[in-house]
Amino acid sequence: MEFVVYEQKGGYAIITISREKALNALNSTVLEELDKVLDEVDLDTVRCLIVTGAGQKSFVAGADIGEMSSLTKAEGEAFGRKGNDVFRRLENFPIPVIAAVNGFALGGGCELSMSCDIRICSDNAVFGQPEVGLGITPGFGGTQRLARLVGAGMAKQMIYTARNIKAEEAYRIGLVNAVYPQEELLAAAEKMAAGIAKNAPIAVRNCKKAINEGLDVDMDEAIVIEEKLFGDCFETEDQKYGMAFFLDKNKEKVKEPFQNK
Repeated sequence: MEFVVYEQKGGYAIITISREKALNALNSTVLEELDKVLDEVDLDTVRCLIVTGAGQKSFVAGADIGEMSSLTKAEGEAFGRKGNDVFRRLENFPIPVIAAVNGFALGGGCELSMSCDIRICSDNAVFGQPEVGLGITPGFGGTQRLARLVGAGMAKQMIYTARNIKAEEAYRIGLVNAVYPQEELLAAAEKMAAGIAKNAPIAVRNCKKAINEGLDVDMDEAIVIEEKLFGDCFETEDQKYGMAFFLDKNKEKVKEPFQNK
């Protein structure tokens, strides 16, 4: 691929958007390659994904303005749909996805990070939805995910003013889970991904499914979703092994990894 690099490291893998000269901006090719790389993930062995950007300046500086500037109404809708389809696929991907935000996460970059399950960032990270300053709205889910993550009032303020925020403010409002020095960010993401990968994979997937689907319905329906996914776990070898190990009072054996069964 031209702009997306995929690397598997044991139980987790890293997707790097590598268009550094353009601050990793999203054009149609990048979106298509992101979609294709998700097809390549071996879900039998990969239990967590990390998404990051090449270099130290930018995660993703936004959608490619040069490509967008001449779009018609119909073409604009199609471009928005292309981004939304990829980000929605990432959001609903069976395994957890961590965004390691290393620098600018503006417009489509902020939207990409929000489609991931967990966001951590470097101390030089900058987030924002600057679209109204360009005469457009956020087009890859920004008006929807930002409000769900930080509340409608804060989301409206960020979007209406087109004001960027730095890492510490992003942490304060709950947009990111943690802030790290630039040189420690990827290692922190990999440590988190490896920790997730050690847990029972079917249980982790069911947790993601329960949270995502439960947020879209009322509490009564959400509890039913959880009950069914909870029950499903009792058909897995991972549950039988995990509980047997917990109940083993000797615990002399070394704990074996979960088998995704």
